[in-house]
Amino acid sequence: MAVSFTGAGWIPIETNPDVIQKVQQTSAVERFGHHVPMGSNTKYTPRSGGVVLGRWAKSTSAPADSSANDSVLLAADKFGGKVTVAEEDMSDSLASIVDAKSVDAGTSYAKLFDNVTLGITASKATSGWLFDSLYYVLTQADATTGYTANANLTTGVTAATYDALSALVGQHEQSDYFDESEVVVIAHPSFKQALRGIKNADGDPIFQESTAGVAGGGQAPTPSKLFGYDMQFSMGAKTSATGSAAPTGKPFVVVGNRQLLQVGDRDPLAVNFQDSQTGIGVDTDENVLYFRARKGFAVGAPGAFSMLVIG
Repeated sequence: MAVSFTGAGWIPIETNPDVIQKVQQTSAVERFGHHVPMGSNTKYTPRSGGVVLGRWAKSTSAPADSSANDSVLLAADKFGGKVTVAEEDMSDSLASIVDAKSVDAGTSYAKLFDNVTLGITASKATSGWLFDSLYYVLTQADATTGYTANANLTTGVTAATYDALSALVGQHEQSDYFDESEVVVIAHPSFKQALRGIKNADGDPIFQESTAGVAGGGQAPTPSKLFGYDMQFSMGAKTSATGSAAPTGKPFVVVGNRQLLQVGDRDPLAVNFQDSQTGIGVDTDENVLYFRARKGFAVGAPGAFSMLVIG
């Protein structure tokens, strides 16, 4: 679907099926997260502490529940950038160039979004973003939910062994937030090789790749499930100090309840075209494509996730 610039202003490009597909293929948080519409820059979403029932003896008052209830704050931040294109490169087919750049922008945004929401090691006060990442949240105590700082964050491991992955998944399975239908696994693509290399005592691969439906009996891609749970690989699943579409930190894998990955939808990824005839780039005869999206993020409860960092 071509993007039309008949009018002025920002044109949403998330209605472009190619962009949607690219974002969802590349961003695990966009694909698996629980999306919350935002009509303003901030929004509180209620967080229930659960309900604890007990024995209710005859002719006595019902046992009172003391679970804490509070809210999680979603704060929308802006993602964006610009692309300068020479006039002669756009004179033949504006639509095709805009479409190509829109898909590229969607890919870059998806990697950046995953890294910012999952892998930033510093607080929002230091990183400059308006929300904290899952990594940072796991390093902090949460008195409301009873989470202990660093309890679900494992670092210093040199390899993704079978036992390490099993312990990671097991930690989530034994938490109060475990719901088999909502479990999601997000990992950096480097874990593909790790999964292929894990073997039993006889030297056979433990994580077998399915051959169902593959012509000639060849192998299908690296398993999209880990211990039976849905899995997606993301280039953004590396640690970073401030957030990047190409992070260079340590790769990690996350296991958790997708409903507690709160994604705030303020404005979709959009494009704005300014040509040289409007006064932009008159001296250089260049055009500018601006891309932006406004998204929020919050971790519903730190105890709902476990993270294993390699290296």
